[in-house]
Amino acid sequence: MESSIEEWEQLAEEYKTLEGRHTSYCKQLTELHNTQNHIIKQISHQRYRLKQIKTSIKKLHLVDEEEKQEKDYLNKDLLRRHAQLTSMETVLPKPNDAYLNIVLGSVNVSILNEDSKFRYKEEYEKFKLIVNLIGMFISIFNMFCIYRVVDLLFMFLLVWYYCTLTIRESILVVNGSRIRGWWRLHHFISTVTSGILLIWPVGEVYFAFRSQFMVFNVYLCIVQYLQYTYQRGSLYRLKVLGHRESNMDITIEGFHSWMWKGLGFLLPFLYIAYVFEMYNAYTLFTLIGVADAEWHVPALSILFMILSVGNTIMTSMVIPQKITNKLQLRHRFTRLDKYFFNHKKRKNTQPTEEETEEITPDTETEDKKDN
Repeated sequence: MESSIEEWEQLAEEYKTLEGRHTSYCKQLTELHNTQNHIIKQISHQRYRLKQIKTSIKKLHLVDEEEKQEKDYLNKDLLRRHAQLTSMETVLPKPNDAYLNIVLGSVNVSILNEDSKFRYKEEYEKFKLIVNLIGMFISIFNMFCIYRVVDLLFMFLLVWYYCTLTIRESILVVNGSRIRGWWRLHHFISTVTSGILLIWPVGEVYFAFRSQFMVFNVYLCIVQYLQYTYQRGSLYRLKVLGHRESNMDITIEGFHSWMWKGLGFLLPFLYIAYVFEMYNAYTLFTLIGVADAEWHVPALSILFMILSVGNTIMTSMVIPQKITNKLQLRHRFTRLDKYFFNHKKRKNTQPTEEETEEITPDTETEDKKDN
């Protein structure tokens, strides 16, 4: 009993320390929340004032060359200030988009810690890889065996997979991922397609398309696995070299501008997948006239056609865009208020020691590489 009382007294002392730290934590948490709201309001105010200044500048009709130069310098200052505000917002909570508000309500999904962002992205990639491998094994099984229960299980897996992707990708976008709008729309369309496949009644048309669809899924899973391994290697290489600012870049079902180097082996596989989607649409179109064909057949044909055309156009658009970007000089702004309104001061004044220190070694290296 004495030993238990001594342990209780020791635990009580530790609890006092814990209680004090928890009280301090709650206070700091409240202060942090108030500070975040204040900064968000100030950023909104800055953007509103910047918009007013831009509107005023557009109305100016200048003739004097010196005034035109001052206008150019001011435009640069405004552009730099906009970049600085955008940089500030990366560590502030962001409002959810309409889709997340519908699905999750007003729960804020902003991830403010960089390590937590990276871990979330890693979990997203692992989720896609695991589900794709499971889907490939089920598709291979369905190629040799016909069980309606397994078919339904596979279709339900597709519906759940794409629904989950739409939510996860919306969270990624809120936290800075630059995934293109088409690839998000692609997953919404894929969700609808999977839902129609799930409720498609068994019949002559169903079995006429079933084998082809299972082969398509096996091939698609192989392509996505190749793409997953390639993209992860590219992102790791670019991150090590310091070429990317965002840790939220993700794998997608197409080509991205940062995937340019060494992509020769992957592009043919992607285009074959898009042609396969077109072939699925054509096969379903030819089955519309069959006796037991219902509305599922034309609907699926249209959806596969949309996916094929959209994927082909989006992937093809990025290639010339990358070539064009390489021919243009890219600017990286390291000092927002480097230029002043007096042109003579701009020309004669040397950067101060404080301004020089703001340029980090990584920035200098990247500027040289970009130039």
